[in-house]
Amino acid sequence: MVKKFFLLVILLVTMVLTGCGGGADNKPAADKPAETPEAKKIVVGLDDEYPPMGFKDENNQIIGFDVDLAKEAAKRLGTEVEFKAIDWNSKEAELKSGRIDVLWNGLDITEERKQNMLFSDPYMDNRQIVFVRKGEDQGIAAESDLAGKSIGTQAGSTAENYITGNSALKDSFKDFKTYGDYISAFMDLENGRLDAVICDEIVGRYYISKHPEKLDGLDVTVGPVSEFGIAFAKENTELRDKVQKAFDEIVADGTAKKISEQWFEKDLIKAKNAQ
Repeated sequence: MVKKFFLLVILLVTMVLTGCGGGADNKPAADKPAETPEAKKIVVGLDDEYPPMGFKDENNQIIGFDVDLAKEAAKRLGTEVEFKAIDWNSKEAELKSGRIDVLWNGLDITEERKQNMLFSDPYMDNRQIVFVRKGEDQGIAAESDLAGKSIGTQAGSTAENYITGNSALKDSFKDFKTYGDYISAFMDLENGRLDAVICDEIVGRYYISKHPEKLDGLDVTVGPVSEFGIAFAKENTELRDKVQKAFDEIVADGTAKKISEQWFEKDLIKAKNAQ
């Protein structure tokens, strides 16, 4: 009888405990809905009026060369990417505040910017080159060959700043004209009113990709060459390293080359061993 009594007590205690544990606040962990963390998203800050690097198309969608590269990198990282138009003059503040994660928009790497930003390896040279009419190289194979020629460029451009700061070069020209935009300069070149236009290579090659039958870009550099890089907040080495790894893969398998050729009809990606 004693044995049966203790067995009955144990059974009753077990039933009571089971009943107490059946409340909504004490569900087994397996019955709780699984927590789904929000997918990490990379926010890319850019000037959306800078073709062909990043700009709005006729449908108001942001497209561009750097946009395509950033999309491909995000795809390989398994993350979403958002493109956010910012005041380009406030780009460092936007990055530092965390409102954006990356600046990827034809950004020159400079020693001054390195003080406040963390850069990727350079991925593209930003140089001024010479553009001429199709099939008419004007005998231009070096900067010095511009002597005696009618030269044009955009007012306020890197090319104008270099030329006006180099009086010997400017004085060697037959004529030097500046324009409100490069399109006007290229139109004068097409119509024979200029012998050559000096322009950012990326802008000029994008233009001639739309008019391949009219103009040629010569492999003649005018002035110093800068380099483009992807910028991150100074302390964000983790994201920089991840994006750099993804970008290196894009270059290694030829994807970056294909993207460049789609926009410029030329591979302008900087080779790793050339950095």
